Amino acid sequence: MKKRIITISRQCGSGGRYIGEKLAKELGISCYDEKLMDMVAKASGFATDFIEEKGEQMTGSLLFNIASSLSYAGNVFYGNGMTIQDEVYLIQNRIIKELAEKEPCVIVGRCADYVLRDRQDCLNVFIHANAEDKVDRAIHSYGMPEKEAAMILKKKDKARYNHYKYYTDREWGMSDNYDVCLNSSLFGIDGCVKIIKDIVEMSQ
Repeated sequence: MKKRIITISRQCGSGGRYIGEKLAKELGISCYDEKLMDMVAKASGFATDFIEEKGEQMTGSLLFNIASSLSYAGNVFYGNGMTIQDEVYLIQNRIIKELAEKEPCVIVGRCADYVLRDRQDCLNVFIHANAEDKVDRAIHSYGMPEKEAAMILKKKDKARYNHYKYYTDREWGMSDNYDVCLNSSLFGIDGCVKIIKDIVEMSQ
């Protein structure tokens, strides 16, 4: 079946966001990453920076969130009795499903591979990279402090793992959850884009 939707899951520092953006441009379709966060923020009423920072890191556990970020501890429960993180997750899911129905697109992160798991027109991709390359990208592309970059990357990936596990009951980064797993250190950004594009075109 033709693959209309490409989901990109990625390790922090692997270049997955760049791959998603470049792939979408070459395919002539939309890429939803920052745009998706803006849409979730508008629908939820939360600030975009809150969605961006916490949207792939929160779980529904009160103790987890108190331990992770005391600044949000007093705001864990939303007005309808649902936790903030669950409310954001449900809104995010609804928007992702609406986008998939509306048009061919690339969706970066946000558990999109799981949210769209019942669709046969999705190609689910996981991007990873060698540790030294991730650190180098984090320092020179993301502006992370050199001495702290490795620790920050590890912490972010652990948060993504916990978030994904909580909401999907699956293991983030495990090959069984994806159609394609690519090492951007081996293939490069452009190489990964070409491989994914070729797969999409083969499915037509």
